[in-house]
Amino acid sequence: MSREGLGGPESVDSYHSQPESAKFGSMLDVRRSRVLEALVEEYIRTGEPVSSRAILERSGLDVSSATVRNDLAKLESYGFVRQPHTSAGRVPTDQAYRYYVDHCSPLRLRSATRARIEAFFAGVHQELGRLLKNTTSLLSEISHYPAVVIGPGMGAESVRDLHLVHLGGPVLLAVTVGTSGRVSQEVVRLNAAPSDAELDAAEAILVRCYEDRTLAEGGRAVADLPVNEIPEGRLRLVRAVANALQSAEGSTSEMYVGGTSQLASLWEDLAHVHTILEILETEVALRRLLSDDTAGTSVRIGAELAMDEQDLAVVSTRYDAGGSGVGRVGVLGPMRMNYRRAIRLVEEVGEGLGDSLGG
Repeated sequence: MSREGLGGPESVDSYHSQPESAKFGSMLDVRRSRVLEALVEEYIRTGEPVSSRAILERSGLDVSSATVRNDLAKLESYGFVRQPHTSAGRVPTDQAYRYYVDHCSPLRLRSATRARIEAFFAGVHQELGRLLKNTTSLLSEISHYPAVVIGPGMGAESVRDLHLVHLGGPVLLAVTVGTSGRVSQEVVRLNAAPSDAELDAAEAILVRCYEDRTLAEGGRAVADLPVNEIPEGRLRLVRAVANALQSAEGSTSEMYVGGTSQLASLWEDLAHVHTILEILETEVALRRLLSDDTAGTSVRIGAELAMDEQDLAVVSTRYDAGGSGVGRVGVLGPMRMNYRRAIRLVEEVGEGLGDSLGG
């Protein structure tokens, strides 16, 4: 990070900069930026309220403690810091973390950590599921945070085969096989039970529409079918399957979680640990935490996650798996996580995973 302070000329592009950060950024001169930087980094290190003396020692500023206290009072009026008790030091707010992340430079990793990441991906010859699971373990071990890897799904993969299986009554199972061998199964509920002949005829139409195409392309082919040339009941069946397959575009991505054993060391409150564990064990909630359209790296903090639990931050990045589409990799931790290191690790692992799958 620039020794000019968080607002210095070497600041990097922000990670999901919020309006509040931009609003108050103009109010922070170089000295107050460095005071805020020192406070956030010292609190990340200790987890204890930070005194003006500790800020002075960490920042290296050539000013008095009284000047630092005055700057802290200003930062508090801006909403960047708060004082838990009258005689205690200060702790950063969500807004302080946001400003810090938006203006920090990712940490340079130790050579041993970089070598471990490079060695992991250098000789990768594993099927997709095993690779994603092992990548999650790697990221959790080197970051010391719970890690999540979401696979690229079948959205950009062509369909190699398609079958309809009658489960009984009006319920079908649409089974698709991608070019990578990945299998997707979607339940389709009809208004009435189809005959074997209708099922065979509908499957033949669907194979023509989807074979050697992505799910999206196959869906468009179904939409373009000549309605006057296909019996109405058969067309309804084909469209019902197509609608079910459309939902498979996002749901076929595999997801792996690692490092849950580290939760107790990250959050002191046992009730909080149980809450985070529930999130990690709930696929829908976890996907929502990592869902992001950002092409690069995203850092979401506290209230930005729109969850009841506020002491939570997520650092994630997208990786490109070439013809197989895109996925996402990230870590979860308390708001006082080491953002600079977490950002660099997530980016390095995401790049390695992308190169392995897309290269």
